[in-house]
Amino acid sequence: MEEANQSVVSEFIFRGLCDSRELQKFLLLPFSALYLMTVLGNLFVVLLIIADSHLHSPMYFLLANLSFVDFCLSSVTTPKLTTDFLKDNKTISFGGCMSQILCVHFFGGGEMVLLVTMAYDRYVAICKPLHYSSIMDRQKCIWLVLTSWIIGFVHATSQLAMILYLPFCGPRIVDSFFCDIPLVIKLACLDTHTLRLLINADSAVLATTCFILLLISYTYILVTVCLRSKDGASKALSTCTSHITVVVLFFVPCIFTYLWPPSITWVDKFLAVFYTVITPLLNPAIYTLRNKEIKNAIKRLIH
Repeated sequence: MEEANQSVVSEFIFRGLCDSRELQKFLLLPFSALYLMTVLGNLFVVLLIIADSHLHSPMYFLLANLSFVDFCLSSVTTPKLTTDFLKDNKTISFGGCMSQILCVHFFGGGEMVLLVTMAYDRYVAICKPLHYSSIMDRQKCIWLVLTSWIIGFVHATSQLAMILYLPFCGPRIVDSFFCDIPLVIKLACLDTHTLRLLINADSAVLATTCFILLLISYTYILVTVCLRSKDGASKALSTCTSHITVVVLFFVPCIFTYLWPPSITWVDKFLAVFYTVITPLLNPAIYTLRNKEIKNAIKRLIH
């Protein structure tokens, strides 16, 4: 069936971020710089946590995994986006398009669950400090990370399975810079209204469930600490602020895209750039700038 699809539509054409050739050439440098900083920033965090024994704790193990996922998520879309700035004909093969869809939802879904895991880690550390080492042992951390990868994989394969065998017989222009399901499914040669609802519901349920769990977790943490002491509340707020910032920056565009798919093209593209290009860059910066142990590890590395 996939071969039949490819015999009808063997490739898709991206419209890109804009139509102006001059603007595309102008955007090449900043987006290349953003991707380079994303790669260097996230890999630096991963290597720093591996190299510094002071950071061999559950929180930083999870943070290293988050940075690795962000590096992968950005690498699925940004290199293609930057090279397409130099091309008049921005094409991608049918297989390449399906691979982008699979990887974006795999890493994106995995990151959502990983952020919930990080919130659970902070909950145990702040609300049950005496039992932290027994609850968040090494084996538990590994299983939590594996669970995030498994859920991401199941989510991605379920999304791909719903569109892989659709008949694509033209038009083949995707009004974006990567293959996102809401845009690709519009190109199918049959009525996909029900299927669009199922796909959006799949992504929306995962994103909304994780977001609600995160809000409940951090609210419970802050309320619990506030009842204990003002000093503890200040410290907990400082610890959780970076996590909450990352959560909001990552989830809001995703939930907006799938719960309320925008009909305005530039809004759709802005949201896509935000959660595939900007957020993976901001995550290491936010954690690094707000975390004393990371900053101390950097000082030890320099000296």
